[in-house]
Amino acid sequence: MQIRVLFFGVLKDLAGKSSDSLSLPDNATLGDVLSHYEQIIPRLKDTASSLAMSVNQEYAGPSTRLRTGDEVALLPPVSGGSETRQHAAIARETINTTTILKEIKRPEDGAAAVFEGIVRNHTRGRRTLYLEYEAYEEMALKQMEELAVRSLAEFKIRDVAIVHRLGRLEIGETSVLIVVASAHRAAAFDACRWLIDSLKRTVPVWKKEHFEDGAVWADGEPFPDEIASPQGTHSGRRASK
Repeated sequence: MQIRVLFFGVLKDLAGKSSDSLSLPDNATLGDVLSHYEQIIPRLKDTASSLAMSVNQEYAGPSTRLRTGDEVALLPPVSGGSETRQHAAIARETINTTTILKEIKRPEDGAAAVFEGIVRNHTRGRRTLYLEYEAYEEMALKQMEELAVRSLAEFKIRDVAIVHRLGRLEIGETSVLIVVASAHRAAAFDACRWLIDSLKRTVPVWKKEHFEDGAVWADGEPFPDEIASPQGTHSGRRASK
């Protein structure tokens, strides 16, 4: 059978390409895909324990069986436009916080919590020139929307908007925006904090930092256990946290 394999972040650099077409025997698994690339990209073994994998934009485990035509992605820890507007969007131009905040607020709201991730001018003592963000876009948008829907169910909030920017970002620009509207400030604060923490651990977005003396992919936060070592099947959705 034939499948398509996608690489992101540092894995794209190691593979020397962003995608590959791979022939596998019938009943092959995600583990077989990983083993194949560990053989031809030895350095992949150094990162294998921190990787997550997906099949057709759903997180999946090594034992997941594949079918011809599947789209498999190898995902390093995430570092963390066209709008579907539901609650999440990907942007390639400047994020206009004022406009989004104005759109989400309603007369019945008593609070609107806003989080902006900003590009800073340094990292661990090195001067940052600019950042580049890339994503597994379809899956990132899907995961962001799932986080938004979950926050609406678990916190006493009325509405939420999440926007992540991709491409080159200059110092001082907004890379990610989260706006939460609710009747009371406590719920807005709690949901906003949960959303950015969850996004940085689960949404497949990667950051490359450019310095005066070179560039490096930023170290991501470890995937949650249920993503890094899932026990699901091919058709199953990833476990809720």
